[in-house]
Amino acid sequence: MATYKKRGYKKSIAPGTEKQVEVESTTAEVFEKLDSTASRTEKWISKFQNFILAGVAIIALSVLSYLGYQSYIFEPKKMEAVSELSQAQYYFELAINGQESDSLFRRALNGGEGKYGFLDIIDNYGGTPASKLATYSAGMAYLNLEDYVNAIKYLDQFDTDDVMLKALAKGAIGDAFAQIGQPEDAYDYYVAAFESSDNSFSAPKYLFKAGVLGASLGKNNAALSYFKKIQSHYPDSAEASKIEVQIGLLENLN
Repeated sequence: MATYKKRGYKKSIAPGTEKQVEVESTTAEVFEKLDSTASRTEKWISKFQNFILAGVAIIALSVLSYLGYQSYIFEPKKMEAVSELSQAQYYFELAINGQESDSLFRRALNGGEGKYGFLDIIDNYGGTPASKLATYSAGMAYLNLEDYVNAIKYLDQFDTDDVMLKALAKGAIGDAFAQIGQPEDAYDYYVAAFESSDNSFSAPKYLFKAGVLGASLGKNNAALSYFKKIQSHYPDSAEASKIEVQIGLLENLN
């Protein structure tokens, strides 16, 4: 016969009441444990309440700090960067149009009239859209100044989701490598350029360059495929009028 034992007390159980007593006993034990656990938890919370509150406060402050940084620091910084970029970009555009180009490219890079140049914007406004565009423009300015090493450096750092700018940057790196006598690297970047975007402006240009350079490197089949792609996909492009001879020569080689 099952019995419910309590310290210092013993009582026999009448038939038919065993299950009820067992349930009551189990329930009592559970509540005792819950009471004990709750008591310990309350004591722990009471003991470490200041630390808990401090932790919550730190999290709250972190969130507020981030939001504050975005609203009061980063956003104004972005606007300031755009203001600085506009002057540098103005010099760059003047240089592209051929007005004292070398000195204007240098002014675009280094700044003038109290305004930052591309290099200053990159250093002082990292992470902003203006800094990204300054990185691209700096690379193109160095390319025009025939400083091919720096052109490669900055254009390779340029990161964008804009497929047109990505294609132009990769193609410009190809041009820089071609100028410093690294045709294999130039070829790879021309291929990457037309693979980045199939637009009718840049794609036929870099397909043509990859074809010409590829043929000189003995990549005849690849070169032929590039010329034929210009012929089929971009028949109205300026490059399409230049490829018939190349296609004929490469087909005869095969």
